[in-house]
Amino acid sequence: MYIMDYHHHTNHSFDSKVVMNEVCTEAIHRNINEICFTEHYSLNPLAPTYGHINLKRYIKDIEQCRAQFEGKLVIKAGIEICEPHLLKSEYQKVLEPLQLDFILGSVHNINDKKLRLYLQHKTVEEVYGGYFEELYNLVKHADIDVLAHIDLMKRYAIKVHGNYDFDQFKPQLKDILTKAIERNIGIEINTSGMRSSLAEPLPSQAVLKLYKELGGELLTVGSDSHKVETVGDHISEAIALAKECGFRYVFTYDKRQPSAISI
Repeated sequence: MYIMDYHHHTNHSFDSKVVMNEVCTEAIHRNINEICFTEHYSLNPLAPTYGHINLKRYIKDIEQCRAQFEGKLVIKAGIEICEPHLLKSEYQKVLEPLQLDFILGSVHNINDKKLRLYLQHKTVEEVYGGYFEELYNLVKHADIDVLAHIDLMKRYAIKVHGNYDFDQFKPQLKDILTKAIERNIGIEINTSGMRSSLAEPLPSQAVLKLYKELGGELLTVGSDSHKVETVGDHISEAIALAKECGFRYVFTYDKRQPSAISI
């Protein structure tokens, strides 16, 4: 089986200290065939990610690792943009010259507040409903390839409000997924929740099944790892889950063009 990890962070992200070539070495040790680095990036000066990454240095590290591990590991250059729908033209101006392979879009902040701050003093309906509303705005407007960790809010809200009720928020999720399919935007199985107290991927199996029922096909798998030792974590389980939900392929990207990998 061809194994890929399409969501990984290094010290080019503000919340990781790992070095790229060490991640690549461990990926090879774990029999991973392909990795896509997806460093956090924001042009919003109020976002925690703002100002950390040096894009030229990042691309240089990618190129050096490609040379170092040629024939052993396929290495793709990606980015994870925080709230890309808010500054769409500015992102395009900066990122287009880089010819990235893959762009993830995510909601980490709402009204310039981190999710864990946004959820304070709100009802469960306001917390999850507000998050999914922002995610819909993202998928409606942003220039991205894949929606990252669709139900991320549960990571922060679960201690206060518990996990969300799928049936309650199904209409919003259906709108998000329908718009994604309409705009040829994929979703990911993000395995970070499987190594936490959540004990489930992001999104949940119910969301994955809904995506498939609506005609969604574009699916990537990623560990969302910020450490060397968790590269490729739970990817095999994610692929098994994709099969269980009726998917026949997961996808890799090259210069933002998807390619199907049979599972």
